[in-house]
Amino acid sequence: MTTIKDIARVAGVSVTTVSRALNGYSDVNEETRKKIVEVAKQLNYSPNTLARGLVMKKSKTIGLLVSGMNRENAKDNFTFQVLCGINECASVREYDLILFNTDSSRQREKTYTQLCRERKVDGVIIQGIKLDDPYLKEVMESNIPCVLVDIPVETKTVGYVSTDNVLGAKKAVEHLIELGHRNIAMVNGYKQAFVSQQRLKGYEKALKEHGIKVKKNWIVDGEFEEEKAKEVVLSLLSSAPDITAIFCASDLMALGALKACQQQGISVPHDLSIAGYDDILLASYVTPPLTTVSQNIFEIGYEAADLLIDMLEGKAQKHHRILETKLVQRKSSARIVNI
Repeated sequence: MTTIKDIARVAGVSVTTVSRALNGYSDVNEETRKKIVEVAKQLNYSPNTLARGLVMKKSKTIGLLVSGMNRENAKDNFTFQVLCGINECASVREYDLILFNTDSSRQREKTYTQLCRERKVDGVIIQGIKLDDPYLKEVMESNIPCVLVDIPVETKTVGYVSTDNVLGAKKAVEHLIELGHRNIAMVNGYKQAFVSQQRLKGYEKALKEHGIKVKKNWIVDGEFEEEKAKEVVLSLLSSAPDITAIFCASDLMALGALKACQQQGISVPHDLSIAGYDDILLASYVTPPLTTVSQNIFEIGYEAADLLIDMLEGKAQKHHRILETKLVQRKSSARIVNI
């Protein structure tokens, strides 16, 4: 195996110069640096990342910590797209990436800091935790830099990436109102999810601004699960048959709402309009294709990694990034027939 001593001998420089050149120090002459890099290529030099990490006190590795990963996550593809975005950015900025997941039982066994130190990561991106998750407090108290997806916490070591969920939900509900709907229900996620709280605000804001009364009994939680959403929509339509439109806080729950309508012989969008949120891959393939609020999930992951690495390298001007959303109109929403 080629070592930096071999490179130093062939290049005619000291081992220290080779080390500093390969590690990007600015005190090495540019011509010398190019010569050393060329010799390293010729000798097929592969750096010992573990040894470099011990010297630099950095592993050049970031982690994606996902809470509660399960089969349901695979269907909405959200975590995978976030992971792809993170991986792309990490590759561009020459960092390694590892994925590890946790749940409530594992969190009782190991603290956030222990988990990070075991994986030897410089910083972490966390996706999928709730506002009452015990790890959130640990993250805020830890000195290991972290970027949260959809959790608005900002400190010296913590940042976040999200979209404007209030505005996104408002766009969807206003679209339904413009189609003539006034009896609009909502299938939300769960109360301790930040995005659920924000999307509920957007739903209520749209109704109030158009003089429509918010009916609390028309707001139900589908827990971001397809089958749970189907169950609560069946109950909702049974108790309130005058509902003409439903806004779902995720596309996965909108799929559950579609199933409920199919089971009851309710035609979408002729009898009832449905709008979702996320624009997952399945949204454009179901029948009818879903009207939804599109957020660039890949970009969320990319920006989360970019922000984290900026924080690690002392380049971050601010510790949050808010991305835009857009309404995608498809065939699951239509103008109401009988106003």
